[in-house]
Amino acid sequence: MAIRAFVLVLLFCSSLIPSFALYEDQVGLMDWHQQYIGKVKDAVFHTQKAGRKRVIVSTEENVVASLDLRHGQIFWRHVLGSNDAIDGIGIALGKFVITLSSGGVILRAWNLPDGQMVWETSLQGSGMSKSVLLIPKVGGDNLIFGLGKGCLYAVSAIDGEILWKRDMTAESLEIQQVIQAVDGDVLHVSGIIGSTQFGTYKVDAKNGELLEHNTADVPGGFSGEVIPVSRNTLVALDFTRTTLISIQSPDREIILEHTPISDFVGDSSGIAVILPTKLTGIFALKIETSVLFVRLTSEGKLEVAGKIKQPTVISDMLALSEGQQAVGIVQHEDGKIHFSVKLVHDWDNSLLKERIVMDHQRGLIDKVFINNYIRTDRSHGFRALIVMEDHSLILVQQGEIVWCREDGLASVIDVTTSELPVEKDGVSVAKVEHSLFEWLKGHLLKIKGTLMLASAEDLVAIQDLRLKSSEKSKLIRDHNGFRKLLIVLTRAGKLFALHTGDGRIVWSLLLASLRKTEACERPTGLNLYQWQVPHHHAMDENPSVLIVGKCSSSSDSLGVISFVDTYTGKELNSLNLLHSVAQVIQLPFTDSTEQRLHLIIDTDKRGHLYPRTPEAREIIQRELSNLYWYSVDTESSVIRGHVFKSNCISEATNEYCFTSRDLWSVVFPSESEKIIATVTRKVNEVVHTQAKVIADQDVMYKYISKNLLFVATAAPKVSGEIGSVMPEEAWLVVYIIDTVTGRILHRMTHHGSQGPVHAVFSENWVVYHYFNLRAHRYEMSVIEIYDQSRADNKDVLKLVLGKHNLTSPISSYSRPEVVTKSQSYFFSHSVKAMAVTLTAKGITSKHLLIGTIGDQRYLDPRRSLNPSQAEKEEGVIPLTDSLPIIPQSYVTHALKVEGLRGIVTIPAKLESTTLVFAHGVDLFFTRIAPSRTYDSLTEDFSYALLLITIVALVAAIFVTWILSEKKELRDKWSCL
Repeated sequence: MAIRAFVLVLLFCSSLIPSFALYEDQVGLMDWHQQYIGKVKDAVFHTQKAGRKRVIVSTEENVVASLDLRHGQIFWRHVLGSNDAIDGIGIALGKFVITLSSGGVILRAWNLPDGQMVWETSLQGSGMSKSVLLIPKVGGDNLIFGLGKGCLYAVSAIDGEILWKRDMTAESLEIQQVIQAVDGDVLHVSGIIGSTQFGTYKVDAKNGELLEHNTADVPGGFSGEVIPVSRNTLVALDFTRTTLISIQSPDREIILEHTPISDFVGDSSGIAVILPTKLTGIFALKIETSVLFVRLTSEGKLEVAGKIKQPTVISDMLALSEGQQAVGIVQHEDGKIHFSVKLVHDWDNSLLKERIVMDHQRGLIDKVFINNYIRTDRSHGFRALIVMEDHSLILVQQGEIVWCREDGLASVIDVTTSELPVEKDGVSVAKVEHSLFEWLKGHLLKIKGTLMLASAEDLVAIQDLRLKSSEKSKLIRDHNGFRKLLIVLTRAGKLFALHTGDGRIVWSLLLASLRKTEACERPTGLNLYQWQVPHHHAMDENPSVLIVGKCSSSSDSLGVISFVDTYTGKELNSLNLLHSVAQVIQLPFTDSTEQRLHLIIDTDKRGHLYPRTPEAREIIQRELSNLYWYSVDTESSVIRGHVFKSNCISEATNEYCFTSRDLWSVVFPSESEKIIATVTRKVNEVVHTQAKVIADQDVMYKYISKNLLFVATAAPKVSGEIGSVMPEEAWLVVYIIDTVTGRILHRMTHHGSQGPVHAVFSENWVVYHYFNLRAHRYEMSVIEIYDQSRADNKDVLKLVLGKHNLTSPISSYSRPEVVTKSQSYFFSHSVKAMAVTLTAKGITSKHLLIGTIGDQRYLDPRRSLNPSQAEKEEGVIPLTDSLPIIPQSYVTHALKVEGLRGIVTIPAKLESTTLVFAHGVDLFFTRIAPSRTYDSLTEDFSYALLLITIVALVAAIFVTWILSEKKELRDKWSCL
């Protein structure tokens, strides 16, 4: 009986089949998801007594969102398209959020409590003008006024119906401002006619009828925008920026008054700029290092109301009560924020003065929005929503930071990884005592939590202890390579280190080299590279990264580089380069300190070596003749191949500069082809085997070369949106080019197709995504390249005798004998980013990540309608006209990565596992096993069942041994 029971247990265990599904309680174990909104550019507070207090914001990432004023959490948000920038935002009727976007073309209304879209209206125009959204605070007609494309509209706030339209392009008016009269019946529209005339129009707000039109000549014209000071007065700078022009239109004429700026500041050589603030009766004038507040007197004259030093940020006007208007002023000095609120009519006194300590890694203040509330003593209190230089969002109230959002992470431009420190042996007595104290303290807190005696602070401490004790959030390396640091660079020039375990920020650094200075007026970050990755010196050296940027957006601007320690987040060094940055080549060489060698190519095609050490120069001199590189000129549709030849020769010979010469060029005809996409293999990709066993046990050899480049060109006419041309005028041509010789290995044309093209290149295959105009559907195509010169290696006898050529070197200069296989499929989704899984040894099968799903098997070009039995055994799926979407294969399961811009795959030490990081407006991280976890036990493995099986096995062995001994004893007695 014991043996039978044991056999039944074994049969039960062998029948257990692992599941592909992701259970609800597994979400968050191996992945994390963070939601952001981006840099805020406009904000509207909604703090009515009834309902939740919130602030409605629009951001540079084209996001409109509602945030909780108490905690900063997102109530709701909507991420608009990449070409749908938000121009204005406001609240109408106390229940609708109104947004104007796409250059004044699309007007939408969103339900304030839950964010559901109520209506959408398209405002079509043919001219060019500013985009202005005006939501009246007076009048009972429920009208919204929108300005865009040279047309002025009145739209019903209830259903979005267009009530009237006034086309201002006929008057050749470049509209600067739209202001509503006090009674709400008239709109004052003002702007520039030509370059030397100023015009004002009065439009009936109820029917759009033009009531009055006045013009005035302005000799020399204006410089910058025209800013309203009151309903009848605007100010601007003349073309020399030395005189203020006040424009008054009280009746049927326009009165221009010129006031020299020297009347305010005396003799000054600084350039004057009117700050674009929304104030009434006063405006801000920036001169050199000071900001002047200029007030409009009752007589229509301009006078200085106050003067403060920079850096200063001014909020829009806030109406407190009847006739009282306040403005917030924020200054950053000595690591502190000085926040003050002043009344416009009483500038000498301040309603509020506060000082808040601010982290210097957030930089200077970019914008501020203020809101008031009534205190218990019936006085006015103020809160400020502050946008910092690093794009973070902070709410300040009563001299304290209420909450802070790291919304700079919504604009990640590059990602790399860093290993965590190695766990060192040996622990000091002090650490042991500290650990013992923390252990006792933790157990005491847990006991209080179990007995429900813990306070709110104790609960927070308990949660922190749980996070610290969690294996996935430790700050040391693990043997599987799951715990790493994600080093991300944002558009604001800030560097973040994110822990892959839970996504928390380990450290952050606002790079000094990417901040505005006299040498760099508009610095921008470009790329992030691994600079030093210690292996032999992992115990005593920290890894570091290289950040490459430019001083401006122009191609010939000077470059800047920075070196940052990935463990501490400290900037080790930074350099302002004396040359431009066109391309960065990461070389496969390291010096004795394990620093990776880099060549920075300037616009003159010269290579500059970093690090600048004699050892690095010696290494590069040995390998100089073997260094090939290519450049892509998308403007002229030319690809060129280059090789380095010698040191640069100038007035002083630069030992770390190398000139290059052109080897080859591929010129695409500009009248028929324009380069729209290029992609190559990843440098760190590992290929396990060159052979691929197919049906009938046949072998094909992959053509594997790191010098292959995939190029996609399209007809110049199809550079616009999808559907802008007829299918007969559109075509897409793809090439595979060897970048050492310039030889075209494969060319294919897709007639009636257009971009955008997204592609990924891995091993010997490339997958690309495009749009088919004839079928009105997206398509995906796959190309595989095989090496025919290795076909004779299938002979086993040659393999035994060593006469095969598998170990012979491959040269790009020998004409390759290649054969390609290709196939195309319909795909039901548009694509924003593509990536392929990477593993440590390249043994695990590749999966294609297209934001939602991917498996290379689906893209096998050898798929056919009726696969043979051998192909079925190999796993080739029957051919279908489209690629199926399997819901269980979504990497992000039920979550969405809004505004997806890139997918990064990182190999773990465990061969079966790939780490995946997706970034856009949101961040998402997970780890996946394309071929399942064949080299490890899953996290949901039943150790209890295994223990029961082992115990049952031992018990069965012991019982059977006893029974066997008894049987043997009985047999012996029976023989007697």
